[in-house]
Amino acid sequence: MATSITAPMVGKILKIEASKDETVEEDDVIIVMEAMKMEIPVVATSAGTIKTIKVEVGQSVEAGEELAEIE
Repeated sequence: MATSITAPMVGKILKIEASKDETVEEDDVIIVMEAMKMEIPVVATSAGTIKTIKVEVGQSVEAGEELAEIE
């Protein structure tokens, strides 16, 4: 079963630290967002393999928007 990784707030994607099919551990940084002039790390909520990355660097996202899936 896949786990969704969502944006914690409105912001912009600065960096994508993980790639599709990469194995990650819980709390590994997957994406770095910019929000309110701060860098916000978005971390894996569970260990697994990155199934999809649904955003690109420079993309604006809304709070709760799905950024990636871990399987």
